[in-house]
Amino acid sequence: MYISTYEELDSFCRRAGEVPAVAIDTEFLREKTYHAKLCLVQVATHDECAVIDPMAIEDLSPLSDLLVRPETVKVFHACSQDMEVLYHTLGVLPTPIFDTQIAAAFLGERVQISYNGLVHAFCGVTLPKSESLTDWSCRPLTERQIEYALDDVRYLIEAYAVIERRLSKLGRMGWVEDEMRPLKNAAHYVVEPRQAYKRVKRINACTRRQLAIARELAAWRERRAIQNDVPRKWIISDEVLVALVKRAPRDAGDFRRVRGTEQLSDRDVEAALAAIANGARCPVANMPTPGHARHAPSPEAESVCDLLYALLRLVSDRSGVATAFIASRDELLDYIEQPSRSRLREGWRFELVGSLLDDLLAGNIGLTVKDGAVEIL
Repeated sequence: MYISTYEELDSFCRRAGEVPAVAIDTEFLREKTYHAKLCLVQVATHDECAVIDPMAIEDLSPLSDLLVRPETVKVFHACSQDMEVLYHTLGVLPTPIFDTQIAAAFLGERVQISYNGLVHAFCGVTLPKSESLTDWSCRPLTERQIEYALDDVRYLIEAYAVIERRLSKLGRMGWVEDEMRPLKNAAHYVVEPRQAYKRVKRINACTRRQLAIARELAAWRERRAIQNDVPRKWIISDEVLVALVKRAPRDAGDFRRVRGTEQLSDRDVEAALAAIANGARCPVANMPTPGHARHAPSPEAESVCDLLYALLRLVSDRSGVATAFIASRDELLDYIEQPSRSRLREGWRFELVGSLLDDLLAGNIGLTVKDGAVEIL
């Protein structure tokens, strides 16, 4: 059904609130605004599928109430962007949630499986991609567009039933809950301006002094983008921001020599120069540390890491949980150096592999080759 009035929305959400789980997807545009513009919300139960038009309904409170109803699980696929746009549009964060992309990784599917891949794997259905580049803000929508949008939830609710059943049988529902915990925190969907520099591309190639400048300049850009409700790259791109950070201009003339600053007003240039100057004056003790900072591992540590990785792949093969989902080689090196601070000592990862890694490092177990395959001694 296509819902475009408050009365239809209220009636549907009341019915949807009486079932244990609903599938949810969104269509949005973010090309011209700071926050994504919500264009459609698709919701499905096992009995109904609905496309909700938030551009036609002024009061979306029934949808907000459904999203936070504690008795109803909200099922998403790769939920981060959907959660972000719903949070910034409606002011509520859906809860409780279930992310099928995360859950599928615990059932042997590849990390970050696409929605089409999920539906094919768990429902045996191949979906069309004909409307993947649709401008969902245009009205009226065609029947073909509506059907395409509904496909994003009508099969998601079916896949969820299969996934939930298999995970429960394996006793892994708690593992999924552990992995989804960061997604339930509203801070995950809000960029604090002074932390915005961490998201700038290639920023980790900068020195600490340059990072201090980047922190101030990126914060200025973030606030300016929020104020104007435009994408941050419309203020200045990441590439230009890094160039300004490395050049550290002190006057408008030097600033303007960097290509990609032409669109900035003189007032913007003054504000950006002030931010650069603030960063340049930052005391050494307060300078950020590059996120990638790591000393080169010794040959011995590399050899131990190879051994741990062999064990990790063995556990992955036996459990059906993708190796990359459990840990990367860098995480294994961190585990060797500071095991108490590693996430391999927490939650489902420790339950799955952490104790075995401990035993291998302590010499309590070993690895051997039998019939061409690695085995635990």
